[in-house]
Amino acid sequence: MALSAPLPGARIPAVVLAGGPRDAVALLDPSAPNKAFVAIAGQTMVARTLAVLRTVPQIEHIIVVAPFVSSALGDLVDADEVRRDGARIGDSLAAGLRGLPPDEPVLVVASDLAILTRAAVEEFLSLAQQRDADLAYACVERRTHAARFPDVPHTWARLREGTFCGGGCVRLRPRVLAQLDGLLERLGDARKNPFALARIFGWDVLARFAFGRLSIRAAEQRATELLGAPVAAAVCTHPEIAVNVDRASDVALAERLIEGIVQ
Repeated sequence: MALSAPLPGARIPAVVLAGGPRDAVALLDPSAPNKAFVAIAGQTMVARTLAVLRTVPQIEHIIVVAPFVSSALGDLVDADEVRRDGARIGDSLAAGLRGLPPDEPVLVVASDLAILTRAAVEEFLSLAQQRDADLAYACVERRTHAARFPDVPHTWARLREGTFCGGGCVRLRPRVLAQLDGLLERLGDARKNPFALARIFGWDVLARFAFGRLSIRAAEQRATELLGAPVAAAVCTHPEIAVNVDRASDVALAERLIEGIVQ
């Protein structure tokens, strides 16, 4: 059953993506169905993410998409609803968005943001609401990130305004799901083929990006054209929104960061 559409300025539902297969991170814990259920500093990443979202006043309903494994259910107590994950991230996202009003925004959060904070989520929601695009994507500038977490590795993109990494939060309207899934599929197929990428983005965009001359505005415009719906970047000042756990070595690093924050 669909949730009732929120009034303007009302709270927003959140979807936490905790699906996917076992990877190198999950191999650290034989009982974990995937990396979201690996404990860091005594708490699994998905439980930590849900606990943070539960403190955010703007969030009204939390849906977690995860494997249906009885041993993992205790980590999902802060969710209002649990839905089964799919074979692809697009399938899991579709499961999380199912029944939500297509024209009302939804916060989508990765489950591996080991040091996510309420302040980071609230800032992103505020920035995304100001832009009010159909899809708003969190990112962090390198100098901002290095000031807090200089040892955390990332894949960086050099743009005209600075060098940025992506964050683990997206605000979107469910009506863009079909276009987004199709675009992600195309990008996944083309990721190792420069000519295929050029057919998607255009040679002019790739050339400007290669030389660091592509602006955020131009990147937003091209993404809007590809998606067929308004896209905006939300440049955040809380770098913890971008600290995720992709590699087994990231677990020990995340534990040190958590210990430093607690102290």
